[in-house]
Amino acid sequence: MPQLTRSPLFALAASALALSACAAVGPNFKRPEPPNGAAAAGYAMPGDTPAVAARLAPESRAAGPWWQAFGSAELDRVVRQALADSPTLAEANATLERAQQQAAAVHGAQLPQVDASGSIQRERVNTQAFGFTGFPSPTISLYSVGGAVSYDLDLFGGRKRATEAATARAESAARQADAAYLTLSGNVALQAMRVASLRAQMVTVQQIVAEDGNLLEMTRAAQRAGSEAPSAIRTGEAQLAEDEALLPPLQRDLEAARHQLALLVGKSPAEWTAPDFDLATLAAPSDVPVSLPSELIRRRPDILAAEAELHAATADVGVAVANQYPSISLSGNFAQGAIKPEDLFNYSSSGWSLLAGISGPIFHGGTLKAERKGAEAEARAALARYQQTVIRAFVQVADVLSAIGTDQQQIDSLRRAETAAAASARDAQTAYRLGGGTLLQAIDAQRQLSRARRASVQAEGQRLADLVQLYTATAADWRTTTTASR
Repeated sequence: MPQLTRSPLFALAASALALSACAAVGPNFKRPEPPNGAAAAGYAMPGDTPAVAARLAPESRAAGPWWQAFGSAELDRVVRQALADSPTLAEANATLERAQQQAAAVHGAQLPQVDASGSIQRERVNTQAFGFTGFPSPTISLYSVGGAVSYDLDLFGGRKRATEAATARAESAARQADAAYLTLSGNVALQAMRVASLRAQMVTVQQIVAEDGNLLEMTRAAQRAGSEAPSAIRTGEAQLAEDEALLPPLQRDLEAARHQLALLVGKSPAEWTAPDFDLATLAAPSDVPVSLPSELIRRRPDILAAEAELHAATADVGVAVANQYPSISLSGNFAQGAIKPEDLFNYSSSGWSLLAGISGPIFHGGTLKAERKGAEAEARAALARYQQTVIRAFVQVADVLSAIGTDQQQIDSLRRAETAAAASARDAQTAYRLGGGTLLQAIDAQRQLSRARRASVQAEGQRLADLVQLYTATAADWRTTTTASR
């Protein structure tokens, strides 16, 4: 045994093990510097309409899932069901698990590889082939068991960089799964707001139709009294039919929104019924904390996924650089072989070998150099994608903030318009009933009121939808007790 420890093979192995502890070649990843916009105190462009409901805060993470801010138990139930049963999330989770297992497999290849083997072979020895005439050709059995150990010393860290890249891609898959959860919760809330808005619009149109009917009855009474021509009745009937025609498209859109909700929760329309969300019971949050740009880039899942992809691309450069350097590997084999099973484990039946091998690239036609340059170009492209993702996120938040600011202005204006139109319609109908106005004036006033009511309801629904988009754009917390444990 002392002779073995002094052999050149073991000296070479010891030296190689010492070299394997050196740092890996290639660039080390550093978190990219955020774009200039991340240093700003807000998202708005000068001249944008401010969003009164939004409040910029250094730490905007609210306690609990974000959709609970709308105060709807039905919305909370549907979102939680979607997070638990959606096939989209099942796919995202499976993709994440695959990336994690791939990273584990790449890391496993960095460790020593140990394999066992065994065989039983039945063979007839042809003695004639060896020049032995007159000797019978015996039939024998060969039994063998053994094992092999191999280890790549990874002198320049190519395998370490490969493990780093695989781990970064698993991190990217995790952030993409987070994005899927956030997107799903946002889409469920958006469809819920759409259902509530469409139902409110239908109620408004039904009220308008009822008022059209009252106006038509007034016209018929006036015609019977001789103060209106028969053509006036046709005018009232036309207005009634026109307003009744508004209901089928709203019903169609409502049914499509309910079906979309079923899809989001992972059910078919025949096996799941969407709740009747009511616009009046959905509370618009008066104060929505919004994270600063410098915090958003550390929270939004799509930005974090792009950062992890940049990390992986940087590590790939190290892999390509390491491929240009020599590699040293150690291997050992041990085998027991015998003709008789009882002799298989005798010392005289054993054999072994140790090998230290070195290989290095000499000429590959420029392939390795081209692969390194290609990896460096991909890293630059990943950096550009990261920067574009950050800028796109800032623009999205700015758009939503502006929309919320204009939503409130529109709602205030429409409320005043609705109040004025309602008073005008009452006056026109009263004047017509008393004979001081015309039927045309009453119908025109009713049309203005109808438009104002529908527009007001639509604006309320749009404000709720924009608030939902604000929560998702600023990466509000989507985790429930169940998803957090996952």
